[in-house]
Amino acid sequence: MTNSPTSVSLRVKPGPNRLAVTGIGNAMLDIITQDSREVYRELGLTKAAMSLIDEHQLETFYNAMGPTIQMSGGSVANSIAGVAALGGTCGYIGKVAADEFGRRFTHDLRSMGVALDLAIAAEDEGATGRCHVFITDDAQRTMATYLGASNQLRVSDVKEDLIARSEITYVEGYLFDLPPAKEAIAKVVQFAHQHDSMVALSLSDMFCVNRHRRDFLELVTNEVDVLLANETEILSLFQVESLEAAFAAIDDLGLLAVVTRGPRGADVAFGSGVVSVPAKEVEHVVDQNGAGDMFASGFLYGLALGADPVESAELGSLCAGEIISHLGARPESDLEELAIEAGLL
Repeated sequence: MTNSPTSVSLRVKPGPNRLAVTGIGNAMLDIITQDSREVYRELGLTKAAMSLIDEHQLETFYNAMGPTIQMSGGSVANSIAGVAALGGTCGYIGKVAADEFGRRFTHDLRSMGVALDLAIAAEDEGATGRCHVFITDDAQRTMATYLGASNQLRVSDVKEDLIARSEITYVEGYLFDLPPAKEAIAKVVQFAHQHDSMVALSLSDMFCVNRHRRDFLELVTNEVDVLLANETEILSLFQVESLEAAFAAIDDLGLLAVVTRGPRGADVAFGSGVVSVPAKEVEHVVDQNGAGDMFASGFLYGLALGADPVESAELGSLCAGEIISHLGARPESDLEELAIEAGLL
């Protein structure tokens, strides 16, 4: 069924020592270019997908780009920046190197008021991660990602403080790509459970799900309270052909899940069934980069304030609509003001 719009009434914001959402993810600097000449093809990239590259390839990819926008990135970091833009208190856990890209990443999030717990990589753990994003004229994003230090997060790098203060702890699926980070996630989940912080997981992308399906299934079966995915990711996770079958699996697990479907909006699956929330209408889609990340910002912030899942998805839809109307994965409008004007905060 499709719901009619319902206002989100502002509940009590987390107190001064509490955080609405703390994210843990791949700390990377996003380097974004408008790729009208489709340079990504010459670099051997698959359109609309994320490809991993090595440190020795960084200069080649960077030099091939036209004018760029550079900002702190990584999927969950984008979502945390969105929570901050909505006026929420939030934290971020990740790992950077002691280099210029790491300093840019740190300054960018800190300037938004995000509480940071960033580990500094040893020399043999690589440079600060970065994601080269090529935006073609049809608003598709093609990414070449160097994980570097971001994916070297270890158990010893994870501290308890931010998680202990958080209503929701948000975990990025991409972290599963190396064993040290996988072990660190187990520690994060343990801390979250100890402090009654809700655990939310992003499946990140279909290829990530294909690589780590067994780990993800174990996590969503035993540890996760909230699952965020798009349509291809959720079908891949449960190895089913239809969303109906995926929703049946979600129901069996007792999860709260939201499945984003681009211009078709999002489906929210929880105890009372599946509710469809329409996408925010946008006059012209410029860049789909960050749409899912920004949807997560509104959805998780809504939940942290005590809104119900459908209301939270409506806030997520508004955030995603703002981000796809311009280049880059950060809001250009005052997101909190937009939400208030729309009756969503």
